[in-house]
Amino acid sequence: MAATRISGVAIPDSQLACEVTQLVRDTESELLFHHSTRVYFWAALAGERKGLGFDPELLYTAAMFHDIGLTERYRASQLRFEVDGANAARDFLRGHRIPESDVEKVWAAVALHTTPGIPEFMHPEIALLQAGAGMDVVGRGYEQFTDEQRAAVTTAYSHGAGFGHAMIEAFYDGLKHRPDSTYGTFNDDILACVDPDFRRKDFCAMILGSPWARGAGH
Repeated sequence: MAATRISGVAIPDSQLACEVTQLVRDTESELLFHHSTRVYFWAALAGERKGLGFDPELLYTAAMFHDIGLTERYRASQLRFEVDGANAARDFLRGHRIPESDVEKVWAAVALHTTPGIPEFMHPEIALLQAGAGMDVVGRGYEQFTDEQRAAVTTAYSHGAGFGHAMIEAFYDGLKHRPDSTYGTFNDDILACVDPDFRRKDFCAMILGSPWARGAGH
């Protein structure tokens, strides 16, 4: 059985957390499930190091739901995958009568986890989820963790061989049917990397092509 406590940080053992674990384990691939679990540990370890007051149960729920929008269940959605995950987390928490203020924290944490420059100024759960996701995917903040912490987390929940390519493929599978949802995010890098026919939207071209720029009004 994989570790539930690493370097003083534990996966919550509440009934809600157990249900979150089972739901996501049944929904996501092993790749995404292990990624989500590592994200929780990176996030919680960072929170402990920084002395932030965060709710482990809320942070765990956000980490578990943050990539669920990439799964088969959302193949018909045209929303940003982050919003699908945020909505799923919100519905789950409301079903457990969690206070709306906490639901809103989790919703924002999931919805904003790929948006740079904003989460770090919000509630700890929101800031830490983005930090944890960034650490696990691209190694952002890598040197801020000890060798022992990195070894413990990746031993318990391994990235596995070919992690980078596997993650790109998982992102692409969850995004290819909704390319317009990647506009203005770095998710369009995934589509550009895998699909040679993908064309990014150009914001400057949109400005210059607007009715205002064409002199259609005042």
